[in-house]
Amino acid sequence: MVILDGGLATHLEALGCDLRDELWSAKLLMENPEAILQAHRDYFAAGADVAITASYQASFAAFVRRGRVEHEAQALMQLSVELAKEARDEAGGGMIAASIGPYGAYLANGAEYTGDYDLDEEGLYEWHRPRWDVLADSGADLLACETIPSFTEARAIARLLEETPAVNAWVSFSCRDGERVNDGTPLEECAALFAGNPQVVAVGINCTAPSHVKSLMSRITGSPIAVYPNSGETWDPDAHRWLGLADPVEFGAAATEWRDAGASFIGGCCRTTPEHIRQIRAHLG
Repeated sequence: MVILDGGLATHLEALGCDLRDELWSAKLLMENPEAILQAHRDYFAAGADVAITASYQASFAAFVRRGRVEHEAQALMQLSVELAKEARDEAGGGMIAASIGPYGAYLANGAEYTGDYDLDEEGLYEWHRPRWDVLADSGADLLACETIPSFTEARAIARLLEETPAVNAWVSFSCRDGERVNDGTPLEECAALFAGNPQVVAVGINCTAPSHVKSLMSRITGSPIAVYPNSGETWDPDAHRWLGLADPVEFGAAATEWRDAGASFIGGCCRTTPEHIRQIRAHLG
């Protein structure tokens, strides 16, 4: 059993960082890398085995849009891995997963929650390739291809994996319900793209309501399973606030059900905290 970390942006906000920016947590690579380092430290201290880097919303296009030239953008992506490594080394062990967020994260318009893109498979392949090459060669243990909302983007990622056979990765999808990824494709069709691929350490679900996890897990075959859902809270766009409760103890208890259903990698996504990871560790041992 491998325990992943929790919501990086959530904890950065708890540390006092203002992430109201199209770069989200990646803006701190430019402005406050020490905060990212502290967040990784806190997750390792809570019991995480893996740190997922602050590169989710990073891309060459996004950094160029903020006035950085290509070599500066590359250095910032590499920095995301170095910060996670430093925290890992201080903790005495662990793995580094370099985050490969979806194209929709770059658009910063919510498209990662719908899969409504203006690029086809070839366009997505070309868009992902430059960052992929940097992070694949960054010294991270593997790539975390996460919050993938569409079958088309999954196909582009499958091509990138095929062309970089020395790279290991997990691929996790954001899902609209207990059956389908956010663009409406049945999860089993997306998962089948990676089944049996020795480069893929897991296929899974993230940035999804925890109530959907067990149903979605049943649709993944031929690969180990990773689950790191959201806390269970819901966002009220009119009131601009989160609704509901996110009880870390209940989340930890749910993790035992996911383990018993076959999950090999378990953690948290949006609105989960080091305390959620501490409870997962306590429940799973």
